[in-house]
Order: sequence, then C-alpha cells, then structure tokens
Amino acid sequence: MLLQLLQQKYRSPELETQLEEPWLRDYKDNKYFHIDGLLYHKEKKTSALTMIDRDHISLILQEFHYCPYMQHMSEDRTKERVASTAWWPKWEQELSEYINACERCQKEKRKNWKKFGLLQHIEEPKHPWETMNMDWVTGLFPGGKGSLNAFLIIVDRFRKSMRFLQCHKKDTALDTSLFFWNNIISTCGVPQIIIRDRYPKFTSEF
Repeated sequence: MLLQLLQQKYRSPELETQLEEPWLRDYKDNKYFHIDGLLYHKEKKTSALTMIDRDHISLILQEFHYCPYMQHMSEDRTKERVASTAWWPKWEQELSEYINACERCQKEKRKNWKKFGLLQHIEEPKHPWETMNMDWVTGLFPGGKGSLNAFLIIVDRFRKSMRFLQCHKKDTALDTSLFFWNNIISTCGVPQIIIRDRYPKFTSEF
C-alpha cells in the first residue's frame, strides 16, 4: 500500500523539477530509467523506486522497521527488503543509523531462534518394550543398488536388549514405518514411548 501511494506521488508534475537534484546527474549514465512515468534506480540484481522527498524516505524507514509484520528485523534483513523497493543516496548508511538508534532494538537485541526446550525426565519402563530407543547406523557397507547397507537399531530400555535390523540406507519414512511394524510391533507390541533423534526418516511420515 505504501509503495502504491508513493508511486502515485512520483507520477505528479513535481518530479520534473526535482530531477534537477545534483545526485541525479548520473541519470545520463544509465543508472536510472523510467517505467510508466516512474523513475527507478538500477543495481546489479535489483531495481528500486527512487526516493526524492525526505518525508517519503522517513515513511520507508518506518514501514520497513517498525510495522507489525516487520517486527524490528535485523539490519541485514531490513536492507534486503528496502533494496527491492526504494533507493536514495547513501540509503544503506542512513538505514544502519536508523536501526542503531532504535531504542527497542538496543534493549532487546532480539534473538532469531526459538527458545530451547526444557530437559524432559524419562520414567523407567515397567514392562519390556514399553519404552525404546531408535537410531540409524549407515556407512558400514558399500552402497550398491538394492544392497542392505544400513542398520536400524532398536533398544528395549527395560531389559537393555538390542535388535539390529539390516535395511536400506535410502529407505523412505514410509518404508521405515512398515519395516518397524513388521519387525517390532508385530512381535513386541506397540511401545508407549519411542526416543529418537530428528532424522528425516523419523520426523516426516513415520
């Protein structure tokens, strides 16, 4: 919406007089071009609407840092967004100073990752195969087509016993599910707890 309003503004007759600004002398050097009556600045990978009015530059800075859907993003991410939308002389330096002057950013120093979860206590199982660990071991055998070149290791936490099930390294999550059903659930029952890592075979369709 902001960009649309600015585009309407820069189609006005005022633009012709403002084009005499000293920093627009490079216009003849093909750094600027017109599209539908609008003046754009051309970079290597992007083209952005040229900002002339200081009030409009202030609006751009506000919109790309303070508005709810931007949520005080980092300097690098904010620059990426602005670069594809607007341009004015020394805009990167001005944007850096603007973000560094943001009181909220200086106080919070936002972290861009989720909070780490708390450690979970695992109760000791009371019956065989009630709680089990699962993991994959690969790289032990050459990976020829159709070869059984990996192990799915199952550990019964009650009896501390292990099962080594030879399988294919390229088995999908669905293959692993069927393999687990045929070799473990069919003989040992359905476990109450399965402990495993974030391996894709366990997190997609297992």
